[in-house]
Amino acid sequence: MARVLTGSRQPGMGLSMADLTMDGAGIRYRRRAARKVAIVAGALAVLLAALITDVAVGPGNFSLLQVLSAIVDPGSQGPKVDVIVWNVRLPVAVMAVLVGAMLGVAGAQMQTILNNPLADPFTLGISSAASFGAALAIGTGIGLVPFAGAFLVTANAFVFALATSIILFLFTRMRGVTIETFILVGIALFFTFNALLAFIQYQASETQLQQIIFWMMGSLARATWTKIAVCAGLLAVIVPICMRRSWMLTALTMGDDRAASLGIPVARLRLEMLACISLLASTAVAFVGTIGFIGLVGPHIARLLVGEDQRYFLPVSAASGAVILSVASTLSKAITPGIIYPIGIITALVGVPFFLSLVMSVRRENW
Repeated sequence: MARVLTGSRQPGMGLSMADLTMDGAGIRYRRRAARKVAIVAGALAVLLAALITDVAVGPGNFSLLQVLSAIVDPGSQGPKVDVIVWNVRLPVAVMAVLVGAMLGVAGAQMQTILNNPLADPFTLGISSAASFGAALAIGTGIGLVPFAGAFLVTANAFVFALATSIILFLFTRMRGVTIETFILVGIALFFTFNALLAFIQYQASETQLQQIIFWMMGSLARATWTKIAVCAGLLAVIVPICMRRSWMLTALTMGDDRAASLGIPVARLRLEMLACISLLASTAVAFVGTIGFIGLVGPHIARLLVGEDQRYFLPVSAASGAVILSVASTLSKAITPGIIYPIGIITALVGVPFFLSLVMSVRRENW
């Protein structure tokens, strides 16, 4: 019996206890991997259902069959349905999915590189910087991009958001900067730009103030196929970059020292991910305005479903963010018939209670 327990082979058996243990561990790993793959597939299925629902809901009282026919076979339902579906509903619905995915990925990577579950691009001042840039264009007409024309507000928002990201990026290269210091600098930038934004609002006219407030609430109504192409292209570039570094990012969640002991260039990895986060967040905010809680709640949902393994955590974070914003887009049209509410209001109303429920569930698990 002693020899059997130490790994010797029993008479008539071809496997030792060590072999059986290794086989059992392999089976359990494959089962966990299969379950996570199924969760990723389920998240994508839910996202598809949310997208279809968003396109189907809206003024006009078209049936789901009519909407699907207009998408699959343009012209089959007449020019009126085609115009409403392709020019009004579909761009908004697709933009909601892409922006939600961008914010979900940005939030997931921000929480990973900072090892802080409460971090997201908006808590570090990127959102408030974009809001100030937009308010500067609306309230004073000052633009940082020459010949921006009709895109003055969007260009200003993007430049300020990207500049703030670059400041954070450069700050990480200073000697002796810790994660805690980095977060504090982001919070300081957040309050600084909010103060500057209040200054612009105070001296703006009534019409300008209405425009500033509406932009800050976030809206998908400004969606165009050109903006959709930009967002899709950005995701197509950045998501593969993050996936290729998935094992390094997973190791980073165990701490800087342990990741460095595995040969991971921690500082360079953090800088690369911060650059990706900056592009995603600044583009999203520039196109649709300030939308909160997506980058915070989406990764939390993914973490509860698949854990910290970036191979599954990243796609589920993107899908969760996209589903949340798609559902919020549907609710913004369904609450009051004929009225479309700013999407930022809906995400706040949905996100705050949901986030509090997540916090309480984690607290009960810890108890």
